[in-house]
Amino acid sequence: MNRHQPAMTLLQASQNNASLAKLMALNQESKARLDAIAPLIPDTLRANVIAGPLTEGVWCLLLSNTTTAAKLRQLVPAFEAQLRVKGLDVKSIRLKISGSSRPGR
Repeated sequence: MNRHQPAMTLLQASQNNASLAKLMALNQESKARLDAIAPLIPDTLRANVIAGPLTEGVWCLLLSNTTTAAKLRQLVPAFEAQLRVKGLDVKSIRLKISGSSRPGR
């Protein structure tokens, strides 16, 4: 007997699972923060940055290389100020080099 479960969208799955729903909400909050600071990131570096985890008020940006990290380190105070203005406060911003040519891969 071959029984198949009906297909379910990610949204439906998250509504049925509290842990998944929380994870998706944190992901959306992280993405909202990246969207808020994106105008402050130089155009040439934006492709090297993705929103990382948001844990207990500490937000992580995943970066593809040390050059991007060096420049963004200088911009962290501006990022924090922009987030405060937008009502998206964080305790701190952490920069992490992902170690691949593209963050998230």
